Amino acid sequence: MNAEGTLIALGTIVRREMMRILRIWSQTLLPPAITMTLYFVIFGSLIGSRIGVMTHRPDGTSISYIEYIAPGLIMMSVIQNAYGNITSSFFGAKFQRFVEEMLVSPMPSWTILAGYVSGAVLRGFMVGIIVLLLSLFFTKIHLYHPFITLSTFLLASVIFALLGFINAIFARKFDDIAIIPTFILTPLTYLGGVFYNVAQLPTPWREISHLNPILYMVSAFRYGLLGVSDINLVWAYAVMLGFVVVFGTICLNLLHRGVGLRS
Repeated sequence: MNAEGTLIALGTIVRREMMRILRIWSQTLLPPAITMTLYFVIFGSLIGSRIGVMTHRPDGTSISYIEYIAPGLIMMSVIQNAYGNITSSFFGAKFQRFVEEMLVSPMPSWTILAGYVSGAVLRGFMVGIIVLLLSLFFTKIHLYHPFITLSTFLLASVIFALLGFINAIFARKFDDIAIIPTFILTPLTYLGGVFYNVAQLPTPWREISHLNPILYMVSAFRYGLLGVSDINLVWAYAVMLGFVVVFGTICLNLLHRGVGLRS
């Protein structure tokens, strides 16, 4: 397939994913908006008012608890929705068996992967924007480092889109795509520094928390929005880029071999 045909194929997959997200917006966009609003009300307004100041910026200005958790809640919604979008969409393609038509076409494997990952990133971006706008009703958000904010969002959403793609490939029934979100993704998210400062944890929990990859994503995203971070940014980007390379290689290898896709 030539370059023009590859771009057309990629655009077709991305457009299909976009139409799917918008067509069932009550399932893809509305639930995270409601859930995050409840988080802001309960953890931010009610509990946060009792906690008060969470930390301080290098210039000495204070950061309230609700302001501190806002970036974490945004990142949590991005991760969950990027993951959920690609698992449901690609497993649906397997279930309806039209994924086999894509595999036998001259379309390269990376085009299929890039198309579905792009759809997951788009949903993560839309949900992230919605949650960001909702957060403005509860606190003030200052974009201190735009590049770090956008790059962290992109890397985090790509990582969990790739992980969701792997889950969808090996899933044999709809129940299988809920295993990783329930038993792995949700615990790692809640223990990833969304609601607390990791530096305040006692030993050995502080050291154990550094094994959680979501901690690096949340901390880098928080630095982009608030100017403070629990983790060294060099390590954060190293971890995120490493996961992109590893998961991307695994996904392309599975697609090329047709594991769990060809009957």
